[in-house]
Amino acid sequence: METRVAVMSVIVEDGHTVEKLNGILHEYGEYIIGRMGIPYRTRGINIISIALDAPKDIISGMAGKIGNLHGVSVKTALSGVTSHE
Repeated sequence: METRVAVMSVIVEDGHTVEKLNGILHEYGEYIIGRMGIPYRTRGINIISIALDAPKDIISGMAGKIGNLHGVSVKTALSGVTSHE
């Protein structure tokens, strides 16, 4: 199976969705290399960056689930770095 390295950027505008977001991140935990969350208190939002190494369909599925959360925006950048596992 081919995997790709990617970075997912998430902006959370509705704090009530954080629990659901954390559930999704836990569900895909085996593919997460690392993540960084920054609370931007002045604007009342949270900014999250997630580094992944996963098959393209897994990355797309995860982004779709996150993007369907109320008050959450997500964008993904895929690298050309691949691996066959």
